[in-house]
Amino acid sequence: MIAYIIRRLFLLPIVLIGLSLLIFGMMQLLSPYDRLSTYVRDPAQLKQGPEVLKQLMDKYGLNDPIWVQYGRWLNNVIHGNLGYSESANMEVTKAIMRFLPATAQLALFAAIPVVFGGIWLGMVSAVHHNGLIDHTTRIMALTGWSLPTFVMGLLLLMIFYGWLGWFPSGELSNWAARIVDSPQFVRYTGMNAIDAILNGNLAVLGDTLRHLILPVFTLAYVQWALLLRVMRSSMLETLRQDYITTARAKGVAER
Repeated sequence: MIAYIIRRLFLLPIVLIGLSLLIFGMMQLLSPYDRLSTYVRDPAQLKQGPEVLKQLMDKYGLNDPIWVQYGRWLNNVIHGNLGYSESANMEVTKAIMRFLPATAQLALFAAIPVVFGGIWLGMVSAVHHNGLIDHTTRIMALTGWSLPTFVMGLLLLMIFYGWLGWFPSGELSNWAARIVDSPQFVRYTGMNAIDAILNGNLAVLGDTLRHLILPVFTLAYVQWALLLRVMRSSMLETLRQDYITTARAKGVAER
């Protein structure tokens, strides 16, 4: 076991270096405009003609030898300088820190139905093998496994937000966002639901949970499909074991 751990630790730097080379190599396939967009904060500078692009390429060292560019890029990555994000209109590192709490909150809430729903439905499907419940859950699992997350999210938004108007979009309602951004609301974790509990604000908590329903269902529905299939297969294999057959022959109840 110790030798296995040592071997894995020895391979870790090699894997990381290989991964960095792969990422850097893929970046070299981008156009000069796309490569410069990670350095230039004003997109208008990139639309001033080939001469300006060449000057910017020289300024940021994008015409240097490839090994020099790789060393500079790797040094920036190690020090957390990941460039500039046009979509977030801020540095990539700051954008990650800005959106990480919301991502963690969504993953945390989605994990609950994924784990419990996948395990429970997998067990029920196996117990009722080839029955109505089994066929229904298998169709649901196939649907969840086939649909990309963004497609499922768009469909749910179109139906439950755009058409029926049952659930809201976004992260918070305007009134809740004003409370969260106020000085009186302490941001302990950056996750709205947990911070609302710690601040004792049930109104913000309720609004947060209401906004989480659609994204949590989207993420959970797509993810629990795999867990359901694995649990169902494992349960079916267990139910076919000799000791289960013997217990049934002796009249032991299914429960």
